[in-house]
Amino acid sequence: MIPEKLLEILKQDGIVAIATLGQEGPHMVNTWNSYIRISADGRLLIPAGYMHRTEANITFNPEVLITLGSSKVQGLHGPGAGFLIKGKAAFITSGPDFDLLKSKFDWLRATLAVTPDTVTQTW
Repeated sequence: MIPEKLLEILKQDGIVAIATLGQEGPHMVNTWNSYIRISADGRLLIPAGYMHRTEANITFNPEVLITLGSSKVQGLHGPGAGFLIKGKAAFITSGPDFDLLKSKFDWLRATLAVTPDTVTQTW
């Protein structure tokens, strides 16, 4: 389940960090909070324009770590809230999840779909 506070953050400007681990070691890529959509079943749908190394890493190891936040959302100890999401990811190049994001981002080549195992507010 996606917490309301996280949904609030996704409406704000902010950067998202996505970490993967492949045969060549760790890799990190960024996107924007406002690009992420939440599917009906609670997966994060992230548009991928490039992310080729991320895709290769996920083929090798589907586990991802994602951090995101916003200074404009009230956090645990004052202004600013952030989350750490641990989950499993897959790249999707056809079907409803792909079509949903393609209609919003014409540069999309794939949808990065992340199924959260844990969603933890960190600040």
